Order: sequence, then structure tokens, then C-alpha cells
Amino acid sequence: MERTKKPLHIVKIGGDILDNKDRLSALIEEFSQLKEAKILVHGGGKMASALSTKLGLEVEMHEGRRITSKEQLEVVCMVYAGLANKTLISSMQAKSIDALGLSGADLNLIQAEKRAVQTIDYGFAGDIVQVNSSRIKDLVDLGVCPVFCAITHDNKGQLLNTNADTIASSLAVAMSAHFEVCLKFVFTHEGVLKDMQRSDAIFEEINSTDFVQLKKDGVLSQGIIPKLTNAFDALQEKVQEVRIGSSAIINHDKGTKVCL
Repeated sequence: MERTKKPLHIVKIGGDILDNKDRLSALIEEFSQLKEAKILVHGGGKMASALSTKLGLEVEMHEGRRITSKEQLEVVCMVYAGLANKTLISSMQAKSIDALGLSGADLNLIQAEKRAVQTIDYGFAGDIVQVNSSRIKDLVDLGVCPVFCAITHDNKGQLLNTNADTIASSLAVAMSAHFEVCLKFVFTHEGVLKDMQRSDAIFEEINSTDFVQLKKDGVLSQGIIPKLTNAFDALQEKVQEVRIGSSAIINHDKGTKVCL
């Protein structure tokens, strides 16, 4: 008889949570109440942009994606793997969460490759090629909560900036070999909005057919499209459940449920 896999919750939080003390506190409180195995993933793009401005460095974006020059890579590494990650870790420890801050380079956990130049040169942006799920499982089995920032590496000595939503989705897919994985994208809204002007109206559920039509009709904001794309990719690779919404989705069946 096949053994039932234990549950694992992978929660990705957006920069608007990191930048707001009250929202971050509410998130960590919800996360601390989650007693099953868990992993946290975060970015920190707004913090990196603010530091870049202080340093006199230009921030270049294309369709919501950061173009990562050599100088920008230094900034995002300092912010993501440093200030943002350790701020989260210290807040989590205060709530008795045994957290360990990680990048993809640590223990060779997430290997990526520099994105090939096509119409746009994204610089030192990384596309994930491998997740060391067995080693991450070892950490989780020890009762550790891994906290991943949005930095990976190419296993040749080069650090890379990788989209945090993609890291969360890739982790969810890889860890599905060992656990029943629930992936949750937490941001400032209660769910995927039906109308950007109305924060009280959300989709309770979105399937892949809805997604295609909503994109065509221009209903979805640009920022939510990558999250939904990653959500569908995860579900197609046997991730058990995906939800998008506020920190309330961590312990409750709220927000927008994504279905195939």
C-alpha cells in the first residue's frame, strides 16, 4: 500500500508585504499558526529599487521584470539575501518559527542558467534548471522552515536574479515528489480582482479556460498574470492546491483558488 504523503505548505509573499510593518506582522502571525511543514519564499524588488535610487543607479524594468545589470545584481543580492531575508528571519524567530534563510546557492539547492538574450537582454536574470528537493526535504524533516530569497546560481560561480513567483512554483513542483504540496501566493488583495477599481470583488475560482478569456478581455492586471501562469504550471505538475490572496489564505480556504 502506498504511503500517504505528508502536507507541505509553500508560501510566497510579495514586496508590498515586506514593505509594510503591519502587513508583515499579520503575515508572520498567520504563518506561525501553520503547524505543518512549511517553506517561505520572498522577493524584495521595492526595497532593491529604493536602495538603487539612493546609490544613484538606474532601475530598468520590462513588462514588470527587472533588467539585472552587474550593478543591479549587487544591489538585489544585498537586499534579497541580506536585509529582506534577515528581517524576515528575525521576525519569524520572534514567533518561535525555526527559520533558516537561504538562497539557491546555499547547499546548491536551486540551480539556474543565465537567461538567453532574445528580444530583450535581461542581464543576470536566472531561469531555473534544477531544484535539489531531497536536500530541502532533509531540512524540512529536521523541523526547519527554509526561507528562500530570489537569488539562485549557475553552479559555476555566478549568482543570478530569479523571479520569486517562479522560485515558489518550481519548489512546489519539485517538493511534490515527497509531499502533498499546497502553494499560496500572498499579496495585498483578498484574491484575484474582478475589477482593479474594486478591491471587494474577487474571483473565488479561476480555471485555465477562464484565464485565457480574462487575458484576452484585458480583465487581469499585468502583475497577476505571471502569478497565474506559475500557478497553472504548478498544477499541471501535480501540485495539490494553489491559492492567491491575502495572508488569510495561509490557514483558511479563502482568496482565489486556481484550478486546471
